[in-house]
Amino acid sequence: MDLFANLALGLSAAVTPENLLYCFIGCLLGTLVGVLPGIGPAATIAMLLPATFTLGPAPALIMMAGIYYGAQYGGSTTAILVNLPGEAASVVTTIDGYQMARQGRGGVALATAAIGSFFAGTVATLVLALAAPLLASVSLSFGAPEYFALMVLGLIGSVVLARGSLIKALAMILVGLLIGLVGTDVNSGVRRFAFDFSELAGGVSLVAVAMGLFGLGEIILNLQNQARGISAVFARITSLMPSRADLRAMTAPILRGTALGSVLGILPGGGALLSAFAAYSFEKKIARDPSAFGKGAIQGVAAPEAANNAGAQTSFIPLLTLGIPSNVIMALMAGAMLIQGIQPGPGVMKSNPSLFFGLIVSMWIGNLMLLVLNLPLVGLWVRLVQVPYRFLYPAIMVFCAIGVFTINGNTFDIYLMALFGVLGYVFAKLDCEPAPLLLGMILGPLMEEYFRRSLLLSRGDPMIFVQQPISAALLGLTAVAIVVVASPSLRRRRDTALQE
Repeated sequence: MDLFANLALGLSAAVTPENLLYCFIGCLLGTLVGVLPGIGPAATIAMLLPATFTLGPAPALIMMAGIYYGAQYGGSTTAILVNLPGEAASVVTTIDGYQMARQGRGGVALATAAIGSFFAGTVATLVLALAAPLLASVSLSFGAPEYFALMVLGLIGSVVLARGSLIKALAMILVGLLIGLVGTDVNSGVRRFAFDFSELAGGVSLVAVAMGLFGLGEIILNLQNQARGISAVFARITSLMPSRADLRAMTAPILRGTALGSVLGILPGGGALLSAFAAYSFEKKIARDPSAFGKGAIQGVAAPEAANNAGAQTSFIPLLTLGIPSNVIMALMAGAMLIQGIQPGPGVMKSNPSLFFGLIVSMWIGNLMLLVLNLPLVGLWVRLVQVPYRFLYPAIMVFCAIGVFTINGNTFDIYLMALFGVLGYVFAKLDCEPAPLLLGMILGPLMEEYFRRSLLLSRGDPMIFVQQPISAALLGLTAVAIVVVASPSLRRRRDTALQE
């Protein structure tokens, strides 16, 4: 009964004209950035963070959520028809989706992706509605030591699942933690690491860092890639209607992909990307004829498309229930919540249940909107891919600069954004993933606060972190994760899996 009452409350909040409008805008923008290679949801959400100042909490979060899961839909369109994945999680779809298109089955591949995405999104929404209240009720018993231990586990988990070198991922976490310490100490009132810049008294702007790393940094990298030239073969679309044999072949992969994505989306560093790759690998391993994959197997489209949408939506669970962002998109969502004066975590459900369940119900509504936006408008999305990138990046840069300037009204943040834009390009060339840096920057101040609060409660005794059962268990899991990752054989397997 509680579930139906909560969903009814969420429905009443989600179907207001304003929230429906911003849900549609989010889905439309998500489809656009999913279609256009080189932009991505992280850069788009980073650019739109300043716009959330003028919106209420519900429309702002509903719009940004729509951008995230909408990009998973849009990325599959060009991945199948043009062999250009518009979004990172759609890379797997190109393997078999484009081969289906070359065989004259592009419409069937698009329909498979849409069916799998809609089903997985619907199931993941129900999982979110069921699991979130349970986790939130458990997390209400958390104190300062438990939250500190949970954040440490989350950061270590993001290091484990980050692509590339573990040492580099750990270094990015530490850099993010150091950036999070810049500003005025809450307890003493003393400025730390501000280097006599009065603009840094309140800390480094999250929006400037996010826009620099994921906006300007991506622009510089994409301009380099465009200079090398990208060619694509545009496939013709025939019928969108799958046959009965196609429906039978896609049903089990969609179910397995939905289940796998729903679980992996909750993990730190997980989300759509990890879910899509894991689902494709699993289908290939259990297939009767693995050699069919890469040659137009419908299972190679159905499973990853279901998994990436399920993973995108269940990745909201740690953020909304524990206040821990599981990936960079959730870190930006956390930033949007903080801008709105909302502390991510279990308090959201208790203090603002209409916002909490309105966001969940809006995801189901958004999935319906995405069906309308994707299949009938396939021709429009394919034409958008032909727009030269040199016409897009000036508009993106101007939008970034205006957005950063409007927050505090000073040019220092623009210079800061430019600095992190160059750093974002340098990180990309050094194979350093910037996502752990942003997670460390957001969680750093919270970790410090809970750490100092714990020591105040224990009168300076650090044993408080192992005396509390939940805190000790979380730190134990962190230690196990570190030991497992340090194992040479498992590290080689991890590198091979992430490379694949």
